[in-house]
Amino acid sequence: MHKLFAAVAAGLAFAATGAAQAQISDDVVKIGVLTDMSSLYADATGKGSLAAVQMAVADYGGKVAGKPVEVVAADHQNKPDVGVNIARNWYDNEKVDAIFDVPTSSVALPISALTREKNRININSGGGSSDITGAQCSPNTVHWTYDTYALSNVAGKAMVKRGEDTWFFVTADYAFGQALQRDAANVVKESGGKVLGEVRHPLNSSDFSSFLLQAQASKAKVVALANAGGDTTNALKQASEFGLTQAGQKMIALLQEITDTHSLGIKATQGLIVTDAFYWDMNDETRAFSKRFNDKVGHMPTMIQAGLYSATMHYLKAIEAIKTDEAPKVMEQMRATPVNDFFAKGGKIRIDGRMVHDMYLFEVKKPEESKGEWDLYKLIATVPGDEAFRPIDKGGCPLVGH
Repeated sequence: MHKLFAAVAAGLAFAATGAAQAQISDDVVKIGVLTDMSSLYADATGKGSLAAVQMAVADYGGKVAGKPVEVVAADHQNKPDVGVNIARNWYDNEKVDAIFDVPTSSVALPISALTREKNRININSGGGSSDITGAQCSPNTVHWTYDTYALSNVAGKAMVKRGEDTWFFVTADYAFGQALQRDAANVVKESGGKVLGEVRHPLNSSDFSSFLLQAQASKAKVVALANAGGDTTNALKQASEFGLTQAGQKMIALLQEITDTHSLGIKATQGLIVTDAFYWDMNDETRAFSKRFNDKVGHMPTMIQAGLYSATMHYLKAIEAIKTDEAPKVMEQMRATPVNDFFAKGGKIRIDGRMVHDMYLFEVKKPEESKGEWDLYKLIATVPGDEAFRPIDKGGCPLVGH
């Protein structure tokens, strides 16, 4: 009952002060973190994604424009129907203003569509398909951290340039894997390389032996893993057992999180090429955030988790600046404001929803080069955002005026 009286009192006070006060619907700003808490992406997203959003809200002071900020979370289990049901309930009954994270592109795409229908905000950090800002772009969705185009583009160009010009794909058979392979194959061909073959595996596979034998038999210089999370680590483990790299084939994980590299160990992954949007050990700012995150969560942040902190801060600052949480106005303010923090310098949100920022190509260190548990990567290249991400006129987003 006390809560009800407090809410009524707050409502009366709000009505009395009128329009001069912040126009925050329901007197609270509510963020929903929709993520994978229990399956193959739980380390890269999951509890760490929730922690990153909570850290940003706490660092902001727990309030925006004088109103409290609440964070709720749920596990979508990588199932589109489960994810959409949670999101619909959040929007219709729980008065959630914005949904963050949403790994697994087959869940991310329908959540983006639902968010547009409900006129709320979706800031995606965990999902990868470049279609989120392509043919299925939305005025209500921001794609913050990475996408299949940038992952492929950064790695594909660099490797073909180094003479690693014949590729074989081992691909997860769902929206993300297919988009990743498509985008990477295009880059390889445009750079003068050849794709010798591909094989597709079901999501969350434990046995990669038949797929890797086909990759081995192709004699391709590069075996590209167009998958993520547990699928990538399982494939890499088994590739190491089969001696693929010892025989001279180069393994590339098109999406490899720092947590994956850490769990596999530096011995099994040394020399692996990785594209990433963030690495904890880049500078004093990234180290300071990552140390706090590690103290709270027990591992260094992935790019998805670091991106979520950055995105949450940007969202709250936009609401503070315009004193409303009305979706179209907040989206407009976010697009108008550059992103300058430990995650991105000079980042910008385009009309198609893509947040454009630098991307990095890393190589996993040799065991003798590593100075500690998380000292895993050496930087090979920094690729400016405008070169890393797909040009705005090439994605087929209907919001882009031609």
